[in-house]
Amino acid sequence: MNPLQSRKRLLLAESELNRLQLAGDMAALKADVRALTSRARSIAVIASAAAVLVAGLSAFRHATKRAPATQPSCLQTILKGAGLI
Repeated sequence: MNPLQSRKRLLLAESELNRLQLAGDMAALKADVRALTSRARSIAVIASAAAVLVAGLSAFRHATKRAPATQPSCLQTILKGAGLI
């Protein structure tokens, strides 16, 4: 076997090793991205629940401060929120 043929075989073997390593790296990257998106979803769920809790507490606080006679009806509140009044 001449030197060019042996060099070609070595380059092919190295190329195959690089290809296998790249496939492994891509699999690891996919797993990391899945874990990151899962964590982001969990954080989003927690943040959403916290926002709902804060909004509920705020609404409750404002509702208890008003006098019952001056409190608008639910329909008026909905219409005002929709910008129809």
